[in-house]
Amino acid sequence: MAITAAHVARAPRIRLGMVGGGRGAFIGAVHRIAARLDDQYELVAGAFSSDPDRSAASAADLGVARSYGSFAEMAQKEARRKDGIEAVAIVTPNHMHAPVAVEFLKRGIHVICDKPLTATLPEAKKLAKTAEASGVVFALTHNYTGYPMIRQAREMIAAGTLGDIRLVNVEYIQDWLAEPIESTGQKQADWRTDPARSGAGGATGDIGTHAFNLANFVTGLTLQELSADLQSFVAGRRVDDNGHIMMRYTSGARGTLWCSQVASGQENGLRLRIFGTKGGIEWEQENPNYLWVAPLGQPKYRLTRGGPGSGDAAARMTRIPSGHPEGYLEGFANIYAEAARAIIARREGVALDSAVIFPGLKEGLEGVAFVDACVRSSKRNGAWVSLAL
Repeated sequence: MAITAAHVARAPRIRLGMVGGGRGAFIGAVHRIAARLDDQYELVAGAFSSDPDRSAASAADLGVARSYGSFAEMAQKEARRKDGIEAVAIVTPNHMHAPVAVEFLKRGIHVICDKPLTATLPEAKKLAKTAEASGVVFALTHNYTGYPMIRQAREMIAAGTLGDIRLVNVEYIQDWLAEPIESTGQKQADWRTDPARSGAGGATGDIGTHAFNLANFVTGLTLQELSADLQSFVAGRRVDDNGHIMMRYTSGARGTLWCSQVASGQENGLRLRIFGTKGGIEWEQENPNYLWVAPLGQPKYRLTRGGPGSGDAAARMTRIPSGHPEGYLEGFANIYAEAARAIIARREGVALDSAVIFPGLKEGLEGVAFVDACVRSSKRNGAWVSLAL
């Protein structure tokens, strides 16, 4: 028997903990909203800061009863409680993902981790082995895979609507690091431009991994090798803030990926275009409810979220009637909802429906390996390299 909507509806809320995400942390609030949107989680504990007083202050702000001064203390004490957390959300800077995850994994607590999986590839490989051995649910919040029209695009490609895929073009461009704001003490810029905390990749690790994951998720293609040209345009910056990557897939398809955080005038320009022997599709995150379809030799047309022509995969991710915009928070919440279905299935001892899809260890490893390959290639003047998986 597979998990059903009835299982999810009657299941008690999943007791959730959070590491990181205290006062002033943007992504922590996003995770909390996403977790609550479908009423499947209850935040009951947190180590919101490595400073016990700041953690307690954040817990008080959020009405969370159990506050901890360290993630290790939280993992130990929560594992001993009968009403302890069942899952933990990790929303720390990248270099802390692995040590935090391990503490909870070895105690059988499910993990929902912000991307990328880890700061380095050796860490990612070690963490993946630990997670697989634990047997728990491990979800990675590549939130753009939760958008309904991205699910629609994936469904169409799998059905052969575009024919054999020939070309993949994906870009993710922003301008928020066009100036050296890390030197002003801006918290988000400070850790994202510090290789000790972000990892070797700057823009490639922060947003390039999203673009790479999205292209893989929609097309189902496997990367064979890549050639990268990375830059740090802002003087003194220690990680890349712009990257151009060419990609060769095992199927023979070719791809290009551009990620930049110094593209002046751009806010959150994530755009995906895919072309096959029978037609092409185009989607952009700033207009996420539309998917443009261009059959070869026929007029281009637009599919809308919840509108005529959209299929079952998009419908699973849709909450409100067509014509009402859904976006970033709902896409994030869809990842949390899919992870909840997996956690509830484990709790109740039932099979997981094959329609439940969310990024996990495989996607996490690929993302960190992508960054590693980009850095290696760029250091070798754009030499073609394979992912070191």
